[in-house]
Amino acid sequence: MRSSLQSYRKVSVESGISVASPHKIIQMLFAGALERLAQARCAIEQKDWAKKGEAIGKALSIVSGLNDSLNMEVEGEVANNLNALYDFMLQQMSAANMNNDVKAIDDVMDILKVIKEGWDGIPPEMHQLSSER
Repeated sequence: MRSSLQSYRKVSVESGISVASPHKIIQMLFAGALERLAQARCAIEQKDWAKKGEAIGKALSIVSGLNDSLNMEVEGEVANNLNALYDFMLQQMSAANMNNDVKAIDDVMDILKVIKEGWDGIPPEMHQLSSER
């Protein structure tokens, strides 16, 4: 049953990505990173080191992907600021993984929430403009 549920979720996510705008994909990545960090936090509290490592690894991959997607030439100062934040978050997540540090995870989640709120606040008419870059 669990395997079927996981397969359904994977197909559901893949289907959502195939029809999503670039703006929506970024929103999904932020949500995914926050979900993985929440899972890692819970795993630390339960002393489930394998689950913690897996969740932080996925969050690291997502944030790294967000960082890699920045267009430094077009987006200028905004991209530089995001790059610095993403680098900080990657360092904090690595430290959280090594030290089982719930506070470091909370700090990263706080930053991600603020960035996600800003991204979510972009008016729909601006979504197409950002994808044309």
